[in-house]
Amino acid sequence: MTTAGTGPVGIGVIGAGVISDAYLKNLTAFPDLEVLFVADLDTDRARDRAEAYGIAAWGTVAELLAVDEIEIVVNLTIPAVHAQVGQQIVAAGKHIWSEKPLALDRQSAQDLLEAAARANLRVACAPDTVLGAGIQTGMRAIARGDIGEPLTATTLFHVPGPEAWHPNPDFLYAPGAGPLFDMGPYYVTTLVHAFGSAVKVSAVSSQSFGTRTIGSGPRAGEAFEVGVPTHHAALISFEEGQSAQSTFSFQNALPRMGFVEISGTEGTLVLPDPNMFDGDSTLWRFDSSEPITIPAVGSTYERGSGVLDLARAIRTGSEEHASGLMAAHVLDVLLGISRSAEEGAAIEIESRVPKPVPLEVGWNPAEATLEAARR
Repeated sequence: MTTAGTGPVGIGVIGAGVISDAYLKNLTAFPDLEVLFVADLDTDRARDRAEAYGIAAWGTVAELLAVDEIEIVVNLTIPAVHAQVGQQIVAAGKHIWSEKPLALDRQSAQDLLEAAARANLRVACAPDTVLGAGIQTGMRAIARGDIGEPLTATTLFHVPGPEAWHPNPDFLYAPGAGPLFDMGPYYVTTLVHAFGSAVKVSAVSSQSFGTRTIGSGPRAGEAFEVGVPTHHAALISFEEGQSAQSTFSFQNALPRMGFVEISGTEGTLVLPDPNMFDGDSTLWRFDSSEPITIPAVGSTYERGSGVLDLARAIRTGSEEHASGLMAAHVLDVLLGISRSAEEGAAIEIESRVPKPVPLEVGWNPAEATLEAARR
């Protein structure tokens, strides 16, 4: 891959919704990035976000894409248009950081990756939680053999549902979302980092209620239709023989989330919540009755860390860690789980992705590694 430009990397953000605050807090703080523009269909909302974070320009998507100094566009739109907006970004000659999922179907994801490759552009994608100190410390523990040969995993995400706190939860119950596609990427990405590519899935699903009621915000009390299963239980098989049991649910009165347990020939490692950037791991070994705490070491900066990693990779010609290829493989796994539950049969996963190498302990988004001033 080629390098491009010098100095901090110019950033544009499309989508000024709830998640944009979490991104902009960090994107505007990292010295290797320069946020130049915020765009949204609601330009007043874009203006409010831009003013809140001291960003000079705001407006429409077309206006953002016309800014030559913007090299990476952060796509924070709703899942249904991720691929469509991604194609617009590529057509404008800019690299992509996308919120998850990369697309709603396999073909759209592949089309986006191929379009970017033809244009010599990069695609990277959330979740970047896997780059945080918590999961990276766990990955380093596995890599150095703390549990011996990794064999199996169990993951749980069980909650009543986000409508109790989210002011506009409709999209989380629409195709492309639900617990599988909304929360699944965090857990499956972590499993692929630990085990490598998945090759087969089997799953079942259910839906507890056909409608839900918004519990907070200006729309509180409003009912909306549920368009997807609200519970998936899956068995995932991996290329090197490992397996994982994973459940994703918006229909559990007893919340149990953030649970990732990986077992090997010499012990079991309990990782922190894969939807967070920090948290210690706990190691249980067959030769000891006492658990060992493995303190998290590394970056605890939150969303936007993957954008920073992409920017540095562009400048140095190295590989980004939260790649579009990884996101496309994770999407294949999630689509396979959905299809298996619908068809009542095991589904083969066609794509493969290189198993990521853990980040260096000293990887630090707050460090200025590029030239201090834009040329």
